[in-house]
Amino acid sequence: MNLSEVITPAIIDLAVDAEDKASVFAHLATLLEQDGRLNDREAYLQNVQEREALATTGIGFGIAIPHGKTDAVNTVSVAIAKLAKPIDWQAMDDAPVDTVFQLAVPSASQGDAHLKLLAALSRKLIHADFRAQIKAATTPEQVIELIGSTINQTLEV
Repeated sequence: MNLSEVITPAIIDLAVDAEDKASVFAHLATLLEQDGRLNDREAYLQNVQEREALATTGIGFGIAIPHGKTDAVNTVSVAIAKLAKPIDWQAMDDAPVDTVFQLAVPSASQGDAHLKLLAALSRKLIHADFRAQIKAATTPEQVIELIGSTINQTLEV
């Protein structure tokens, strides 16, 4: 698996106008569905919401990494949203979220692909310079280039 299988410009939106996290989940689920990455949008969305109800996916620094692992997903994917205005996410540091990396993982995915992706993104996102570069990106292609080495290294494991 390579980066082009995990993320495409079609599942990145750099100007999402959302009032709450449920709206963000729904918007990114729609992008994933339109890109052929989901076979059941509603089941995936429910899975993401159930996971979020267990504990916040707001990791701090204005970043959230919600995720769903379900048969409703066709292929491992990372959809990305930059929010027009930050929203409350009950994040670990209480800071509002303005950047969301939403993972979609098939139930049948071998091993712990979603955990590897989560760990790789989290490790990269703790660095202020990387967060600043992501937040400054103006095109989906720039975002893909910035996170490319992180995901490619993870997928090779």
